[in-house]
Amino acid sequence: MAQSMEHREQNGHTEPQGSSAVESLMELGKLYYERCDFAIAIDKYKAAAQLAFNSKDYEKYLKCQNHLLRMYAEREDSEAINSTKEALQDLVLKEGFELNAKTYYTLGICASYKGQFDVALDYFQKSLAIALASDQKADICYAINGLAVTYFSLDRLSEALKEIYNLQVFFQVMQLRDLKLSSQMLNGNIFRKMKKHEQALEIFWDCYDLLREEKNLYMYIQLLYWTASTYRDSGETDMARMYFRLAKKSADPQNLRYLSRHIDAQLAELGVTSKEDYDLVFDAGSHSVLERKKGRVDFKNQFILLDMLRLFMRQPGHVYSKEFLVKQVWKQEYDPAVHDNKIYVTIKRLRKLIEPDYEKPRYIFRAKNGYYLNKNTKVLMEQ
Repeated sequence: MAQSMEHREQNGHTEPQGSSAVESLMELGKLYYERCDFAIAIDKYKAAAQLAFNSKDYEKYLKCQNHLLRMYAEREDSEAINSTKEALQDLVLKEGFELNAKTYYTLGICASYKGQFDVALDYFQKSLAIALASDQKADICYAINGLAVTYFSLDRLSEALKEIYNLQVFFQVMQLRDLKLSSQMLNGNIFRKMKKHEQALEIFWDCYDLLREEKNLYMYIQLLYWTASTYRDSGETDMARMYFRLAKKSADPQNLRYLSRHIDAQLAELGVTSKEDYDLVFDAGSHSVLERKKGRVDFKNQFILLDMLRLFMRQPGHVYSKEFLVKQVWKQEYDPAVHDNKIYVTIKRLRKLIEPDYEKPRYIFRAKNGYYLNKNTKVLMEQ
């Protein structure tokens, strides 16, 4: 559907006006939101909000603003959050329209992002009161979830668990899959804070199963982050580093600024430095190497060169004999008449690829019995 909509826009087609146009734009915005393309999702929701406002369809207008507030909060765009709040206040004053339960819920989420948990609690309580009065069960669930999140942030864990259990009663008769997944992740985090790490991980594994069906990248990155946090808290630092790195590789820092900042902070605490701190970064997945000055070097189909460099990077300063190189790289028995020139040519080609100055090599050197990578080279092997 997303590709179809993009194709129509690129070819100059305009969206039909009216309710169907608003719903189409909102559905498209949701697709972009779930794959973390927030910049595009924001454009879609803003367009939908304007159409809804013009036609005085304030219910859809508020739904659009709810989604916009969530993305602004994740992007840490305080100016956009404030302008959206002002627009909502203008709607109340000029049109006499009362903010609904879902909007108070979203305002509570925004306050939570800022660490204003008492304010958030007030918003969620207002949301719940309105939802109960109108018997809007979906809105009741969202408000309860907001309360659980806030109690968790305030370390009122028993109250948070109580709200989670209240939600589970609703989920037996209601299909709110995104909210169910979100509350389940929160449940795992509560056990993490209670130092019940094995129970927390069991819940997170169930969440991964649910995400196979949902295919929501945003929640997937959040889940990686909380899995990593659980391993960190349980003392398994290697596993924590691995999951934090996976989260970092998956998160676009422009769209997921809030989450990316926290991932970077956790990696720094675990002693994981930035790629810019290394001379050579070997990326096995993309068959490339990141060199400090030259940038990304794509080895394409040059697997012999890639295998040789990988060998050198595993142990900087270690001298690899010609016999060893031939056996490891070419899977052959060393024959000076055949392999001496082959090794020389391969080393020459490798230097041309990775050395910033080929005439003054800084990485690969020749020893009496073979070749080696400069022992002072800072290397990172990304599997």
